[in-house]
This record gives sequence, C-alpha cells and structure tokens, in this order.
Amino acid sequence: MTTSFVYKADPERGREWQRLFAEKAPHLDFRLWPDVGDPGAVRYLAMWEPPDNLAERFPNLELAFSIGAGVDQFDLNAIPDHVPLLRMQEPGIAATMQEYVAMAVLALHRNLIDYIGQQREAAWQALRVRPASQCRVGILGLGQLGTAVAQRLTTLGFACRGWSRTRRHLEGVACFAGNDELSEFLAGSEILICLLPLTDRTRGILDAELFARLPRGASLVNVGRGPHLVAADLLAALDSGQLSAAVLDVFDPEPPPADHPLWHHPRVLMTPHVASMTQPAGAVETVLDNIARHGEGREMVGVVDRQRGY
Repeated sequence: MTTSFVYKADPERGREWQRLFAEKAPHLDFRLWPDVGDPGAVRYLAMWEPPDNLAERFPNLELAFSIGAGVDQFDLNAIPDHVPLLRMQEPGIAATMQEYVAMAVLALHRNLIDYIGQQREAAWQALRVRPASQCRVGILGLGQLGTAVAQRLTTLGFACRGWSRTRRHLEGVACFAGNDELSEFLAGSEILICLLPLTDRTRGILDAELFARLPRGASLVNVGRGPHLVAADLLAALDSGQLSAAVLDVFDPEPPPADHPLWHHPRVLMTPHVASMTQPAGAVETVLDNIARHGEGREMVGVVDRQRGY
C-alpha cells in the first residue's frame, strides 16, 4: 500500500523538499498541498499551520511535523493524542538565529541606531565604545535556540546571562531559573533577548512591569513571537527613556498595520520575521531521521510536550 508524505507550507520551499525526498526517500509518495492524493495513504504531514478537521481528513496519520522551531500556531487539541507532534530541530534554524541575534546585539552595543539617526540628520558625532565584556546580555529562554545564541554571544566576548523556567547549566553563562530569580536576571540585563516559547504563561510577558525591572536605558531584541510583546508598553518605555532601543523581528499581527507607530519610531529596527529559517536539506534529513526512529520504535527528536505547550 502507498505511504504518503504531505507538505503544507510555502510551495517554493516545498518543491525543494520534493526534490530532496525523491533523492533520499523515493519509497515515499511526496505530495504538495493541496494535492494530497489518497487521504487514507497519508502517514506523515509537515506543515506551518494545520488543515481543518485534521483527524477526519487524514485518518491514518502517524506523525505531524512543524516546519518551524515553534508550535504556538497549532491548536494542540486538534491533533489526535496518538499522533506525535514534532518541532523542527534542523541545525540551520539555530545557525541563522545565532547570526541574526549577533547582528542585533552588535548593532545595539555599537550604537548603530544612533548612527542611523545621525546620518539622516547629516550629523557627525563619535560615541564612546565599550568592550563587549562590559555589556551584560540577558537571554529569556534557554531552549535549543537560546542556548545556541548564548554560546555565540560568549564567543564575541559579551557577559551573558540566561533565564529559563527550569534550571540550566551553560559554560560561561550565568543561569537563572524560575520566578524567584527573574528579577535578579532582569536587573543585570542591559540588552534583553526574548527567545521564549509562546504559551499562555509567556503571552504578553514583555510589558511595562518587566521593562521597569531592567536597568534604565536597556534595549530589547524580540525574536520569540509577536504576542510576547505589549507594543504600547514598549513604545511608552522607549519614549520615557526606560528603554533606549529595540530590534524586533516578530509582530502581532504580521505585518503590523501600515499606520502602526513602530514603523516610524526612530529607536526601533524592524525585520519581517527572518531571524531564522528552516533550510530544506537539513530539514528533510531531520524529518527522515524521525520517520526512521518512529518505524523502529526508537525515541524521536523534538516531540512536543502537550502539557507544557512546546
């Protein structure tokens, strides 16, 4: 009987997946949404957002894959309990996130936003340069991506600290855990990077109350999810001087409305959700490895804990 794999996301990248599957797994009938062939033959589904009536549409589904590192776009209740949902843990996601965050932190540390403003005004004024070792960078979330970012920033000489819900231990990084240690973590973070998963507990966490616990003049890098941020509170913190700048890659909604003040705020740099991207070659290797593990009854990589939501 035919076994099908369905890809439901960006069609251009899907065609790259299709070519790679033909090379590496010709025994699987690869399908690009909406051409799913026989729904009863679909055993594996890779997607950014799930189709309606998933359980009824694909009654023999065995594995569901997110093509991104996050799964907050899923209604976990709509995925049958017997179907594991797997987060993408392709190496390119971490590598591109490391590049983006290093770019953002260096831009903030070396006053790039100030110099962009000076250029617009035809002004010429050198600002003092501090060694990276004197700049304290805090990373909210020490999962796969947060850990990779911390490792990259420490190689650049930054004094890194990280916070996570449960205790982590990373060489060269001051680690904090739990609500009891959040204030101490924030008080020592001059550049704050958000890499938390989006859950009910973290939605809106980047708000006025949190900003008030940062050192005055701190800056923000949000590469988590748009709903982590209360945009009105960020704007107020920037205008009051509590925060000095922000680099934002994620928004709620995406893109922001054309009249949103973030577009034109002089202390904000915006990019269109490009901090990290799944690379097709590595993604296909990761997916095929998990399919093999599933078939052999071995532990799979990136299985979502439905109680935690990530």
